Amino acid sequence: MPTVVFHKAGHSYTDVVQDNANLVVRAGIKRFPYPHLRYECGMGKCAKCACRVLAGAEHLPPPNWKEKKQLGERLDQGYRLACQLWLTADIELAQDDGEA
Repeated sequence: MPTVVFHKAGHSYTDVVQDNANLVVRAGIKRFPYPHLRYECGMGKCAKCACRVLAGAEHLPPPNWKEKKQLGERLDQGYRLACQLWLTADIELAQDDGEA
């Protein structure tokens, strides 16, 4: 089961999630990383859930077309859409208040 380390506003939150978990789905049902994760549509249309991957990117699939459209050059800076990621390995993410 993957361990998720989530950084936001100078705080770090850690929890273990089930294999193949999606953090936006979990937040939507008020489970970790709720209430810390900022998200909105959950469908890759708004990019509110954009997070910078600090560790574990090598275990993620390549960005899909929604991520490419919404994030553009930010993909090169390590950003991904949390709503599009189904986690199967440990990951460390950061979401800053100024990101949108």
